[in-house]
Amino acid sequence: MGQDQAQVFPGVTPEQFEKLIAKAKAAGFDLSGNSGTASTFGVEVAWNYSPENGQLTFQCLRTPFFIKPEDVHSKIRDLVKQSLG
Repeated sequence: MGQDQAQVFPGVTPEQFEKLIAKAKAAGFDLSGNSGTASTFGVEVAWNYSPENGQLTFQCLRTPFFIKPEDVHSKIRDLVKQSLG
């Protein structure tokens, strides 16, 4: 499937981003660095984190036919909320 619209999360501290990296790794995504792409089980995501302004952007780039991009975005939102809370 094609790309989905990016999600933007403002106000993310470097500590919260580190928590998110750990949670994403536990979910099968190896987020290394402040930006890049990662994939697992046919799902590919891109991220960009700017520690200077605390903005984190995630975008679902690809999913297999049996996974909806909306489900990926929902999971990303949940992981980010858990990391911020």
